[in-house]
Amino acid sequence: MGTESGSGTFDTLELELLHALQLDGRAALSRIAHRLGTSERTLARRYSRLRTLGLRVVGQPVPARLGMTRWLLRLHCAPGSAGSVAHALARRADTSWISLASGGTELYCALTTPTPHERDALLLEKLPRTPGLTGIGAHCLLRLFTDITSTWYAHGIPFGPARRDGEAGAPVPAPERPELPGPLTLDTTDRALLAELAEDGRAGLPELAAATGRSPSSVQRRLERLKGQGALGFSVDFAPRHLGYHLMTHLWLRVTPGHVPAVGRVLATHPEIAFAAATTGPHNLVATGIFRGDHDLHHYLDHRIGSLPGIQSVETAPILHEVKRLSRPQLF
Repeated sequence: MGTESGSGTFDTLELELLHALQLDGRAALSRIAHRLGTSERTLARRYSRLRTLGLRVVGQPVPARLGMTRWLLRLHCAPGSAGSVAHALARRADTSWISLASGGTELYCALTTPTPHERDALLLEKLPRTPGLTGIGAHCLLRLFTDITSTWYAHGIPFGPARRDGEAGAPVPAPERPELPGPLTLDTTDRALLAELAEDGRAGLPELAAATGRSPSSVQRRLERLKGQGALGFSVDFAPRHLGYHLMTHLWLRVTPGHVPAVGRVLATHPEIAFAAATTGPHNLVATGIFRGDHDLHHYLDHRIGSLPGIQSVETAPILHEVKRLSRPQLF
């Protein structure tokens, strides 16, 4: 059994490998191979092939746990200006998920700000002076309903068959974390470790030890502490188009007050939804969906969104081009 895509056919083993990496981005190939009932050498070949197609595992700090604030910028540009603005933003370390939409004149950018000063420097000083910008919208993400590190979504979409252990492949909403005593404080070694993991979430302990100047055992303890305290997660980054999903779109929803948490939690269980969050602004919920094409999007809006209570309106903004995904700019 395989999945047809623009890059060839993916067999069941490759789809299951993608799924296993979503569950544990740092899992050893030997352990995944044992779980999937294949040899490590065979799985390594599949992993190498996926890497050539752009597969990455990226370590990501969890902003809320570290006292950071996450924003979604919605920028309007003069015709012909969006590309240069997007690439200027892509060079910043605090941006991710930069995309062009709406005829190429609308730009989306996720921004994570550690301090109000850095937020204000961009939103109040640098962006207003940027040539070609005609409108700036900054929406503070109040609550994430999908996990902060989620980039893959469900049994069948796009993973294909269920895992052999019989577990359902349905997406899991972001967990309700207990209240913790303030943001976690990072030291220099923690920051160096996070920087290395942002480049390669599967970097080995020897490489991480060399980068941080610590022993492998010390690095392992820090990894376990950061993960255990909810400050670090791992994302699988693999362009959906490789699996036949060619339409991504932002969904801006107006939801009746009081229904936002329930609608957000439902959206997080939908296999089509990659991201969902409550937000400030005229729309109080924003989501990103991944579809095979326009027919699937229409069916989703009509049957899935249309059946939810409390939905007042939905605005769609199809993504034309991704300039930057998690941390690395994409090439035109």
